[in-house]
Amino acid sequence: MKEALTITQIETRFLSEWVLLENPTANKNLEIQGGKVLHHSKDRDEVYRRAVALRPKCFAVVYTGRIPKDAAIVL
Repeated sequence: MKEALTITQIETRFLSEWVLLENPTANKNLEIQGGKVLHHSKDRDEVYRRAVALRPKCFAVVYTGRIPKDAAIVL
C-alpha cells in the first residue's frame, strides 16, 4: 500500500490482524490515528519479522481485534 490510511480504514480492511504502520500519526494521548500500511498479518511474529527486515525509521504496530478482558498486557 502506498497511501496513508486512518485507523478506522485500517480496522475495517484488516479485521483482527496485526498491522505494521510507517510514519504513524497520533493524537495528544498518543493513540494511533493512522499511517502507511507496510505489512499486515494474523501472525504477530510475522509482522515483527517484517519490521526487522524493512527497518522503517518511524513505525507502530497495532492490533485491530478485540483483546479479551482476562488478558494480561505487558508494555
